[in-house]
Amino acid sequence: MDIGFAGLGKLGLPIALAIESKGHTVVGYDPAPGPQEIVRTRRMTFREAGAEPLLERSRLEVLPLAEVVRRSEIIFVTIQTPHDARFEGVTRIPAETRDFDYTALCAGVAELSAIIEDLGEDRVVVVVSTVLPGTIRRHIKPLLGPHSRLCYNPFFISMGNAIDDFLNPEFVLFGVDDDRSARVAERFYRTLHAAPFRRTTLEEAEVTKVLYNTFISTKIAFANTAMEICHHVPNADVDVVLGVLRESHGRIISGKYFGAGMGDGGGCHPRDNIALSHLSAGLGLSFDWFHSVMQQRERQTDWLASLVEQHRAGREVLILGRSFKPESNLLTGSPAVLLENILRERGITPLAWDPHVDVGTPAPSGRPFCYFIGTRHPEFRTWPFEPGSVVLDPWRYVTAPDGVDLVPIGRGAPLPEG
Repeated sequence: MDIGFAGLGKLGLPIALAIESKGHTVVGYDPAPGPQEIVRTRRMTFREAGAEPLLERSRLEVLPLAEVVRRSEIIFVTIQTPHDARFEGVTRIPAETRDFDYTALCAGVAELSAIIEDLGEDRVVVVVSTVLPGTIRRHIKPLLGPHSRLCYNPFFISMGNAIDDFLNPEFVLFGVDDDRSARVAERFYRTLHAAPFRRTTLEEAEVTKVLYNTFISTKIAFANTAMEICHHVPNADVDVVLGVLRESHGRIISGKYFGAGMGDGGGCHPRDNIALSHLSAGLGLSFDWFHSVMQQRERQTDWLASLVEQHRAGREVLILGRSFKPESNLLTGSPAVLLENILRERGITPLAWDPHVDVGTPAPSGRPFCYFIGTRHPEFRTWPFEPGSVVLDPWRYVTAPDGVDLVPIGRGAPLPEG
């Protein structure tokens, strides 16, 4: 099939490459120069597993939007719906909450629809962007002319692993506004995989998407609460405790996202929870679950900052890892950056270094540090920590040499013999 993309950023470009790898012809449009440069040079500027080989042999073209519309049967709209930097999860939760910014999405959809109407032929318009419930019907649908056949199809992917997640999903969620378009889209998805194709209303799809993200945040918040308990209870190891709980496949569902460490991060989950907190107030919900999840994330990071203060003993603090997850160079929503900011509030200015973000070496050698493992990069497992240092490891995976005090957070001190 002929597939088009309106938006070739960190989501749109990997998915376009994934679809092309299945034999479809894909073209795309993006007003920013970055995507065109990536396609021209065949070099990714962000880390995305499996993207480089696909890009090397790709025939993807970045074209004017009118040409994308002319050449495509289905057009995926992967335009960002950003949040203000205060709502991304790298600073404390502000007292004020708000919805996502739909300015770019609405402008892009309006431009797309005008071109489709000028063409005078039907096109399936599949909006992917994350929105709060009610947004598609209230803000997007009124912008579309009769030849724009609307569907809402949010993806369930993790940045850095978008290609594999898209091609091997648990299910495909499709908010249907037009049955004929849904049939076209389902026929397209059957060329990619055999995952269940779940048709819902537009509103049900919107609710499902944001609650899916919050459920993951809830699991991580719960696991990190378990880590704090086990850190204080003698002879208790959080990895053992969570390992047993993961065996409850019926009631706890699965072991994914059920490990203790730093808080939830990335470009989706923290900001989605803050936006859902805003929605909770607007709907008058009896309890703001989403604010509570974000409070746990923030207060746990506060507690980790207290452990840094407790163990640093005059040493300079060096946070190893700044990205929001291992082997990524994305800082959006990173709990390690939140820790940096909280330490600064307390009058401690930490050094911070990430092998996938920064160049050079983390700090001058030859003196002891208070190291904190902010991201579970494999490079840090056997890092050459300076003698006389202390290493705070919330992931409990580091091996420290003799002469270095290792603090595996979440493992209570052993009971005294006898």
